[in-house]
Amino acid sequence: MAVAEWDTSLFKTEFHEGDIVLKSIYAPFDFKIKGDIVEVKKNELILNKGERVSKDHMAKLEAIEQREPYPLKVVAFFGIALIVVLFMLLLVIYIEFYEPDLIVGNKELMLLASICILMTIAAKFIVISPWPSNLIPASAASMLIALLLNNRLAIITTCFLSIIIGMISGGRLDIAAASVVGGMVGIFAVRDARRRSQLITAGFVVGLANMAYFIGIGLINSLDFHTYMTEAFIGLANGVMSAIIVTGVLPIFEIASKTITNISLLEIADLNHPILKEMVIKAPGTYHHSLVVGNLAEAACETIGANALLARVSAYFHDIGKIEKAEYFSENQTGESMHDKLSPTMSSLIITNHVKNGVELAERYGLNKKIVDIIRQHHGTGLVFYFFKRALEKTEDEEVFEDGFRYPGPKPQTKEAACVLLADSVEAASRMLDDPTPSSIQGLVKKVINNKFIDAQLDECELTLKDLERIAEVFTHILTGIYHSRVEYPDDTKMKT
Repeated sequence: MAVAEWDTSLFKTEFHEGDIVLKSIYAPFDFKIKGDIVEVKKNELILNKGERVSKDHMAKLEAIEQREPYPLKVVAFFGIALIVVLFMLLLVIYIEFYEPDLIVGNKELMLLASICILMTIAAKFIVISPWPSNLIPASAASMLIALLLNNRLAIITTCFLSIIIGMISGGRLDIAAASVVGGMVGIFAVRDARRRSQLITAGFVVGLANMAYFIGIGLINSLDFHTYMTEAFIGLANGVMSAIIVTGVLPIFEIASKTITNISLLEIADLNHPILKEMVIKAPGTYHHSLVVGNLAEAACETIGANALLARVSAYFHDIGKIEKAEYFSENQTGESMHDKLSPTMSSLIITNHVKNGVELAERYGLNKKIVDIIRQHHGTGLVFYFFKRALEKTEDEEVFEDGFRYPGPKPQTKEAACVLLADSVEAASRMLDDPTPSSIQGLVKKVINNKFIDAQLDECELTLKDLERIAEVFTHILTGIYHSRVEYPDDTKMKT
């Protein structure tokens, strides 16, 4: 006898009067119904496959459920917990051996486990409730994992989680398959989602996929039109409900796990952020420099498949450490340089210190760790060459150490941080061009990127030589557009401009 035929979670909670069953149900033990004292023997057929549920059937199913001993329910709970732990262990082993880049640390693993456990509990709650099992919002877990972690991990987890949900539902393969369909479609639907309204759209897409699935199941099993259309509309409600759940709990997971999504990044990118408003007043040159760097970094990340939005937002904040002493940075100077009265060593200290100040300011305003890391890494351990050269020229007797004129680092650890570093360097260098022609811009971009490569600033990120070629091309294209030549109009006093 199949396990599903003995699982009382299939009985009262799974069937309603008028439903058509897809699998025969047998009595797991002898029992009596007190009303008219109907006796039922062990292994007696209660519902035959394809039979419609009647009041008498419901009475028998309810009697069976009421007779289920409490210890068996406790044992079943521990059985589910054991299976969940087993599947989570298998998932972790798979990630460790074949996809080690999917999980960065314990924080991400705890987040993944929390989502899976909560979804398992929700599935069990729906199964033991009067609600149909096809309301289990498996796609909500898939979308959350895709948004908070990554798509590949979400796909793998959806497969494991769907098996667990199918088992909790009483070994129902149709519910497990529905979870796979809804979860996969949900993952694809929230890919690159940047607005919360896109989550609702994704929910409707998942709902339509669920409808198509349940209609197909109904046609396969020759169910009547009313039955499978009811299931289909429940599937649609499932998708919408999943989207509402994701919209509601996403901020909670972001805060609890200190994870950032594209939706949150877009909210942070608002130029009315207090730090950016302060920057535009105290360091206007740095502010406009940061906007251009943001555009360059975003385009570079798009062309190499990195997180473009994270790079753009981080670029907006990468130089916030300059606000405190804005007048010491060339883009904010309007007259005599403040460094003319300082020694090269002191000038270098002020310049390099803007990274430390930026990290402190970002943490004070509660910016996400990913943004703070890019602020910390956007110069790597690069050399402040101008003041190092001045120190060499001014000092004859004393030895000048290069390490004293380098940024504290660390070097960029991610593609996004590397793109911000390169965009920052290229944009700053392009301001020094006397004649910014397309060829001179191209030569400058290649020179800057090559110098960073030779200086080993890109050794700890995952950029390839092919990536650097693509980045150079997109930088050249954008900077050529910024510094494009204008047509000279004839000197005619009658001509209006």
